[in-house]
Amino acid sequence: MKQIKKIRYTAAAFMMILAAIILCGCHGSKGMREFTIPEEFDISKDYEITFWAKNDTNKTQTQIYENAISEFEKLYPNIKVNIRLYTDYGRIYNDVITNITTGTTPNVCITYPDHIATYLLGNNVVVPLDSLISNEKYGLGGSKLNFDSPQYSDMISKFMDECRLNGNYYALPFMRSTEACYVNKTYVEKLGYTLPEILTWDFVWEVSDAAAKKNSDGTYAINGQSVMIPFIYKSTDNMMIQMLRQKNAGYSNEDGDILIFNDITKGLLENIAEHVRTGAFSTFKISSYPANFLNAGQCIFAIDSTAGATWMGTNAPLLDISEDKIVDFETEVMLIPQFDIENPQMISQGPSICIFNKSDPQEVLASWLFAQYLITNDVQISYAKTEGYIPVTSKAQNSEEYTDYISKMGEDNEVYYDVKIKASKLLMDNIDNTFVTAVFPGSASLRDAAGQLIENTVKSVRRSETVDDAYFEKLYDDMNALYRLDSLSEGSIVNAEEKNSEPLPLTSKIILAVLAGAWIFIILYYIVSVIKRQKIKK
Repeated sequence: MKQIKKIRYTAAAFMMILAAIILCGCHGSKGMREFTIPEEFDISKDYEITFWAKNDTNKTQTQIYENAISEFEKLYPNIKVNIRLYTDYGRIYNDVITNITTGTTPNVCITYPDHIATYLLGNNVVVPLDSLISNEKYGLGGSKLNFDSPQYSDMISKFMDECRLNGNYYALPFMRSTEACYVNKTYVEKLGYTLPEILTWDFVWEVSDAAAKKNSDGTYAINGQSVMIPFIYKSTDNMMIQMLRQKNAGYSNEDGDILIFNDITKGLLENIAEHVRTGAFSTFKISSYPANFLNAGQCIFAIDSTAGATWMGTNAPLLDISEDKIVDFETEVMLIPQFDIENPQMISQGPSICIFNKSDPQEVLASWLFAQYLITNDVQISYAKTEGYIPVTSKAQNSEEYTDYISKMGEDNEVYYDVKIKASKLLMDNIDNTFVTAVFPGSASLRDAAGQLIENTVKSVRRSETVDDAYFEKLYDDMNALYRLDSLSEGSIVNAEEKNSEPLPLTSKIILAVLAGAWIFIILYYIVSVIKRQKIKK
């Protein structure tokens, strides 16, 4: 009998511990009630909403956000908006994931579709926007809005498509950019080359190898300095993604299948390795910001976002190096290098706006009103003027104010800085040549892995490690393990509940671990108490 009781206690304890672990592990799985649009916005009630945004420490952008909030609160005195600024989208992503586990997400958030795909693993956490967008009263161009909202037809369709996940809109585009190659045209011509209309990878590699040649005293022939990194790429994940797209090679598909570990990827990495050996190529993570080297005459091809244009060139309004280090040169803004100049391919990127569900539908509607206000002309044009972003609506792009801004290119080195406006025009002229990658739970991890393939290869060559077939086989295995890509096969949003989600940030892991530990402690304490009472009875 005693043995049976012990077995019962053990079995009960095991089941309780298992239940506790399951409850702690299913973060956000319970979800929230599906959002339903109220018939009318209740202006008699006060609402306080939080807005998380990124601004790259740009004070002008911060002021634009603050002005937008101030003007919006004048239009809707019963809505107070609290802004929280970040300098990194990754931090926003981690904090949202953490707050999903505690039910304290922001109301409105600047983010990326890759990240939203993971947020969707929590049922009804992110509000689908289709019914809001088309709502006659409060949708785009709605009759009950207190501001001049763009119509749905005013939205750039390609940018709207980027916000569609599993057949529904889960975000509004906020700003859009692409990547550009900022070229020291002066040095290219000094080396005896003429810039083509469209850069090719072969041209960039050839010029970069030539620029890596040194004098007998160890200085570089092209600039007479001790430092020269001819070609620097800021975002190596974009580099790999765009190279594969241009090659029509595998990366991923709409079903979430991971296709990146193929022979074409290997060939690209082998080619990159060759030019690292000559000293022609490096990355931001290894060497630092491309703009710093470009402006100091220590780089010829600097690839970065068009949103970073204000940092590029001799007369750049934003600088991270002292003025005495700046070298005078002519800056050209060009499409990223292509494998097929007849079919150029470039990535479309830039922040979008999503809304998180709350228990009060009126609060969600208040969030939607503010999110929609961020795509009005005043906000769009003001923000686009700060960097090489472009507005996401034809209404803003075709407005008299914006066309006047574009036409004044080069009139000064601040608002009308020529490199910045050239970068904006580059994207506007090539919207049809842009693409985005498939979005699914885990697509953000795949993006990280794409960049890390290049980063690891570059580091290994610089360390004089052997880079051969065996190296790449191990590299593929390491990336699979590090980013848990094996678990993402066929990981579409439709069956997201059946797939492993993104690795949780450390804070979330700590919270879950503490909760699990507390439950285990309570259960063990209960078991010990029961056993003691049984002994006393005996």
